[in-house]
Amino acid sequence: MSTAVAAALVAAVEEDHAEAAEGIDLLIPAIYDIVWSIVVLAIIAFAFYRFVLPKFRAVLDERTDLIQGGIKKAESAQAEAQAALERNHAELAEARAEAARIREEARTEGAAIVAEHRQRATVEAERILDTAHKQIEAERQQASVQLRAEVGTLATELASRIVGESLQDEARQSRVVDRFLDELAAEPSRANAGTVQ
Repeated sequence: MSTAVAAALVAAVEEDHAEAAEGIDLLIPAIYDIVWSIVVLAIIAFAFYRFVLPKFRAVLDERTDLIQGGIKKAESAQAEAQAALERNHAELAEARAEAARIREEARTEGAAIVAEHRQRATVEAERILDTAHKQIEAERQQASVQLRAEVGTLATELASRIVGESLQDEARQSRVVDRFLDELAAEPSRANAGTVQ
């Protein structure tokens, strides 16, 4: 029986509801539905505001701090990178200036070394030339002495044959040779004087 009563009650409520809701009333909920919806919404809003929203704000604040910290770190890293870049540019410019200075010093030292070697070569060439002149002079004098001796011997033999007497005396031989050589030396100068006239 109690199920029959409950079913009758439900049927009566449905009938009552069906009769009452016509037209625009179909779209507007009943007052008790609005009240109970507001109460449930208030309880959910209170629970959200009291428990969920603070945690949500904490997470957002933490993320904001992380993002701002990351931005500050990025700005700091960028400033350090810029400073390092400027240092590198300065060091590069300094290295280029140093390289130019070293090249200039090397050029100067090279020029000095070349000049020194030229001077040494000139001195050495003059020494070699002077030695050669002295050697030539010594050889000329030696040749002259040998020539005098040979010419003297030949002249003495020739004179002995011409004169018919022996010229073996050294003093006499020396005088004859000297006179002969002086006459030979005088011959080219006489010939030159004759050509000039």
